[in-house]
Amino acid sequence: MEHGLSWKEKLGAKIPVELGREIDIFEQHMELRKQGKMDEKVFAETRLRRGIYGQRYDSGQRHDGKRIQKLKLLAEVIKGPETLWDAPGMMRIKIPFGGVTPEQLETLADLSEEYADGVTHVTTRQDFQLHYVHIDDTPALMRRLAAVGITSREACGNVVRNVTACPLAGICHEETFDTTPYAKACSKFLMGHPDTQDFGRKVKVAFSGCEQNPCGLITMHDMGAIAKTRIVNGKVQRGFAFYVGGGLGSVPYKAKLFDAFLPEEELLPTMQAISRVFARLGEKRNRARARIKFLIANLGIDEFRKLVLEERQKLSPDSRWTDFLNSVNEQSEQPLKAGVSLNGHQRPEGFEAWYATNVYKQRQPGYVASTVTLPLGDASADQLRALADIARRFVKDTLRTTVEQ
Repeated sequence: MEHGLSWKEKLGAKIPVELGREIDIFEQHMELRKQGKMDEKVFAETRLRRGIYGQRYDSGQRHDGKRIQKLKLLAEVIKGPETLWDAPGMMRIKIPFGGVTPEQLETLADLSEEYADGVTHVTTRQDFQLHYVHIDDTPALMRRLAAVGITSREACGNVVRNVTACPLAGICHEETFDTTPYAKACSKFLMGHPDTQDFGRKVKVAFSGCEQNPCGLITMHDMGAIAKTRIVNGKVQRGFAFYVGGGLGSVPYKAKLFDAFLPEEELLPTMQAISRVFARLGEKRNRARARIKFLIANLGIDEFRKLVLEERQKLSPDSRWTDFLNSVNEQSEQPLKAGVSLNGHQRPEGFEAWYATNVYKQRQPGYVASTVTLPLGDASADQLRALADIARRFVKDTLRTTVEQ
């Protein structure tokens, strides 16, 4: 960074206005907490909504992807009743549908070295996490993330979390259509929306391009959409088999079918209506019973559907519901090079075994997807930079995280 310039000053023009305003507000909240003018419970909610968690320290160790390392921690930051409010914690970064670019990977690598323990963790919901981040450093991290198009906003808290999707979306042989633009639009529409700010607990959303494979884990989510098509007046119409009320935890529920065919233009307004019903009728006092699955169990799926459809009719039209549909048929990712067949040369030792488990032949002729395994979901800063370099050389911007960590 240039001498004398803060990250806010240096990156200001690259940071989206709304995210910049959010970060400024959080900095003000941090200052109020330091001055003792904001209660810890109130501050905890505001930091969680910006992806900042408290963290356990009782093991005193951390696996860096290669070996277990002992951590140098002061006794007073050990997790417990006396833990300091500003003890280093975890920061979660949202990666909608798992789509990440080389530039973003390099930024994450830099941040993990400068502010964390040099390890970046990929989660089972396609997010990234940095551990041992001091809260004083979080505004700088947020601004540097925002400057490359990603955010920690609403990665935690009682809001809509990261929107996940099948990592093979757009290249799968069995998908009905590519759900990438729908997942992207959903994430953008619901993040920070006024109707998603008063939940009793979190809401998780997932997309899948087909129903015969479990890649999207649709029935484990609060809201899940499986791509469908039908013929209407001789034309193909896109839509989704839409599910609600799934979840794991100590009381797992399989999601119930809300609509066998929800037209694509009704996807976002229906999600908005569900959010409003959940915010109004969902449990608020007992966190253990505050997920959508319990509301649906209490009301029954038919009554819940009735309330949502009634709420849908009350909504004022919003151009964001359908603006994105004009570009859904465009290919979401472009190749760097023309597709070719294998050159017939002798393959190196071990290649066949790796090829059998880590390579997927895309529906686009001449191309494959290659899976990189991360032990425990962890990657070092150098590994992220190497992946970014490989992507630039061979596949342009086409990287995806998966839920299989």
